[in-house]
Amino acid sequence: MKRTLLIAFAAATALLACQPAAPVASLPEYDGPKRPEWAASDNVYEVNVRQYTEEGTLKAFQSHLPRLAEMGVDILWFMPIQPIGVENRKGELGSYYSVSDYTAVNPNFGTLEDFQSIVNQAHELGMKVILDWVANHTSFDHVWVTERPEFYTKDDEGNFPIVAIDNDGNPTDWTDVADLNYEAPGMREAMIAEMDWWIANAGIDGFRCDVAGFVPIDFWNTAITTLRANNGPLFMLAEWENPALIEAGFNAVYGWEFHHIMNEVAIGHKSVNAIAEYAAKCDTTWPSETIKMYFNTNHDENSWNGTVEERMGEYGNAMYVLASLMKRSFPLIYSGQEAGLNHRYPFFSKDTVGLDWTTHHPQADFFAQMIALKHDHKALHNGGFGYDMTLSIDTATNSMMIVRAKEGEQSRVVGFFEFGKDPTPFEVPQGLQLLINVKGAKVWASKLD
Repeated sequence: MKRTLLIAFAAATALLACQPAAPVASLPEYDGPKRPEWAASDNVYEVNVRQYTEEGTLKAFQSHLPRLAEMGVDILWFMPIQPIGVENRKGELGSYYSVSDYTAVNPNFGTLEDFQSIVNQAHELGMKVILDWVANHTSFDHVWVTERPEFYTKDDEGNFPIVAIDNDGNPTDWTDVADLNYEAPGMREAMIAEMDWWIANAGIDGFRCDVAGFVPIDFWNTAITTLRANNGPLFMLAEWENPALIEAGFNAVYGWEFHHIMNEVAIGHKSVNAIAEYAAKCDTTWPSETIKMYFNTNHDENSWNGTVEERMGEYGNAMYVLASLMKRSFPLIYSGQEAGLNHRYPFFSKDTVGLDWTTHHPQADFFAQMIALKHDHKALHNGGFGYDMTLSIDTATNSMMIVRAKEGEQSRVVGFFEFGKDPTPFEVPQGLQLLINVKGAKVWASKLD
C-alpha cells in the first residue's frame, strides 16, 4: 500500500527535458484551505483539445473563447496538454495522461506560446484556466526514468519502472504509465517545482489533479500550501472523493458517487430515495466549505461508458439540472455538450465524427440558461457560499422537490424532478418565475431586481 510519509520540505530542484522549473520557496505554516473569491458562483468547462476541432490544436480552440465567455463559462479546465509518451503507448496517439515531459506542450497541439495566448485572452474575457495535472505517474519514457530513477516505484525484485499501482499495491490496467515513488528524497520537491512552472510561465489559475487519492494526501497539503504561498489563491480540483483532500487544501472534489446514482435513477434501477440518502450522507461526511463537481458526462464517461443519451436516456438534461441544484454543486460542462455531442470520443485516437460548430444548437441555450441561473441566484452558489437545501421525495411517483433558500434572504430556487409516469404531488411555488422546463425537471426562482 502506498505510504504517506511526510518528507521535510527543502529548496527544490528539478531536472527537466526543456526549460528548468522555478525553485520552490520554503514552506510556510499551513493555515487551512484557501478558496478564491472568484469561484463563489463559478462553473467549469472541460476542454478536450484533441477532439474539439478538426485541427485538434490550441490555436483552433482559441477561436471558441468569445463564444464560451458569452455562454457564461467561468473556468476552462484543459485536459493535459503535455507531450505523450511513445513507449508502451496505447492506440495511435496515446493517452493524455501518459505525460513524457511535465514542462512542455504536445507539438500536436501547438506551442507554449499558443497556450499562453489562450490564458491571456481567457483572462481578458473574464474566464480562469486550470490545467490537468498527473502527479501519480509518468510515461515510461519520461526523462526522470533515466535521470532520476529513484523517483519510481520498484517491484520486489528491484525492477523499475513498473506499471501504475493502486493504493493496495495492485497493478492497474494503465499499462502505458509508470508509478512514481513519493518516498524518494527530492521527488516531492521536484513535482511541486513542475507545477509552479506552469503558473509562472503560463499564468494558470489552478489545477485539476488526476487520481488525487493515489497520491499521498500530505503531499497535496505541502504542494497546495507552497503553490498558494508563491502565487496567491489558486483553484484546486481533486479527481477523488475523500474529505481529507478538502482539509489538505483542495477547493473541490469529484462527485463520482452521485454521478453513478444519477445514471441508475435515470434508467429506473434506483429511485429518488437514493438521492435523498446521498444528500443526507454528504451532510454528515463533508466539511461545509466543500465544493463537489457534479456532471452528467466527462471525458471518462463519454469514452468508456457511453454518451449522456446512452446512459441517461431522455433524462440527460434533467440530471444536469439536478447536478446544478444540489447542495455543494459545482457543475461541469464537457467539450461539445452545447453543440449536441451525442457520440463517444475515442480515447487514444482522433475523432472522425466531429461536431458542427457552424450552427447554434438548442443545447447551447439550455446550458446558457443553467449558467445564468447559478450566477444570478446566490442560493445556488458553490459550497459554503450557497444556501441550505431541503430535499423532499415522493416514492409513489418517483419524484422529488429541492428548495434552496435561507431565512431572511431574497434568493430562492425550487426544483421539481419527475422520474416516474405520474406527476409529482408537490404544489407549484407561488411568486417565483419558471426558468427551466425540460423533460423530468422544472425550476422556479425568485424574480431578480
